[in-house]
Amino acid sequence: MRFAVNAPPFAEPAALVDLGVATERAGWDAFFLWDHMVVDRNGVAIVDPWVVLGAVAARTDRIRLGTCVTPLARRRPEKVARETATLDRLSSGRLVLGVGLGHPAEEYTTFGDSADLPVLAARNDESLAVLTGLWSGEPFEHDGTWFHVERVRFLPTPAQRPRPPVWIACALPSRRAIARAARWDGIVPIHIGSHGVEFLEPGDIDSIVREVGRRRGSLDGFDVVVNPGPPPSASVAEFESAGATWWMTSMDGFPGWVDVLRGIVDAGPPR
Repeated sequence: MRFAVNAPPFAEPAALVDLGVATERAGWDAFFLWDHMVVDRNGVAIVDPWVVLGAVAARTDRIRLGTCVTPLARRRPEKVARETATLDRLSSGRLVLGVGLGHPAEEYTTFGDSADLPVLAARNDESLAVLTGLWSGEPFEHDGTWFHVERVRFLPTPAQRPRPPVWIACALPSRRAIARAARWDGIVPIHIGSHGVEFLEPGDIDSIVREVGRRRGSLDGFDVVVNPGPPPSASVAEFESAGATWWMTSMDGFPGWVDVLRGIVDAGPPR
C-alpha cells in the first residue's frame, strides 16, 4: 500500500506548495490536487493545480504528483498534453494523471457547455485518445466527433515511457466507468448512495478488483485507490487485503481545512 494526500485547490498557492513539500518530508508517497473551475457561482477562491504542482515539483524529489481528478471533457486535450508533459519532465517522471467527468454541473453550465453525462463520457474518451496520441511524440492525426487534429508531432514527450499512468475516477454503482478504468492504469472509485457520496468498504474494493481483473485478464501494473473517509471505514490492512494499492487522505474545503490537513500530513501516513 502507498499513501497519498489529495488536497482541494481552495487556498493560497503558497500554502498548497508548502503542503506538498511537507507531504514528501513526512514520508507520504504522492501529493495530488483537485482540478476545479467553479464549485459555487457565488464565489469560491480556486487556484490552478498545474501551476501549484509545478512549484511543488521544483521543491521535491520523490513523491508522485498530479491531479485527482481532471475533468478532460471541459479541457482542450492539446493543452493538457502540454501541461502534463511539462510537469512530468520537470518532476523527472513523477506525474500521475487522474481523469473524471467533473462535478458539479456548474463546472460546465456556467460557461455554456453541456453537463449531460453521456456527452461528457464520450468527450472524455475521445480526449484521452488525443492526449495519448500527442504524448507519443510520433506523427499523430485525429478526426473525431469532438476533436480534430491535423498531422503533427507534439514535442517534448513526457519523461515516462510509453506514457504517464492514467487513473480513472468511477462513481459506483456505474459499471461503465469501471470498464473504462480497466482500459487504463488505475481506478479512483467513490460510491453514490441515497444520501450522496458514501465511503467505500473493503467489500466494495474486492468487487472492483474482481471485475477489473476479469476485464483486463491481469491486475499487473494497475492501481486501485481508496479514500476511506474520516474516520476510516476499515484498516489499512483490510483494504490492502481487498486489493487496494493506494490509500488517499483528502478533505473538504471547510474553513481552516489547510491547518487540519497539515496536521494529518505532518503525522505521517498510517502505515
